[in-house]
Amino acid sequence: MRELILLRHAHAEPASAGQADIDRPLSPEGLAEAEAAGRWLRDKGLVPDQVLCSPARRARETLEAVLAAIGYVDQRLEPVIYDATPGTLATLADAHREVERLLLVGHNPGFEQLAALMHSGQSGDYRGMPPGGIAVLSLPATAAIEPGIAQLSAFWWP
Repeated sequence: MRELILLRHAHAEPASAGQADIDRPLSPEGLAEAEAAGRWLRDKGLVPDQVLCSPARRARETLEAVLAAIGYVDQRLEPVIYDATPGTLATLADAHREVERLLLVGHNPGFEQLAALMHSGQSGDYRGMPPGGIAVLSLPATAAIEPGIAQLSAFWWP
């Protein structure tokens, strides 16, 4: 078995005048949520082997707070995560099939739709992954990401 962990970025500040969406920082509430997410992952023994993170500032800041709790993990920014569809996220996860425990840090609606698709086989119009939320999906080690392939082994939100 392998695990795919989806971490939605924590609460962000609204965009200020002229600020691009990708540059929005975490709010103080969001920083506390991200720190709590890191502690939860650490306490559950869910330290990833590799992290792929959206280049959005709020996602990077979420990851930094998580890493403060779990320690250093192999990581890289992955531009396709920003604004990704479930199909794009599935392709990305499939490209890292050799990673036993992969953490993606990014955004909705793609994350909650991917979790629903992998678990139930349908992406539908789900709205169930709050900011800072974590979905842990377990699937066969060599299996391709496809509808209904995974078990939702844990779900947490701040």
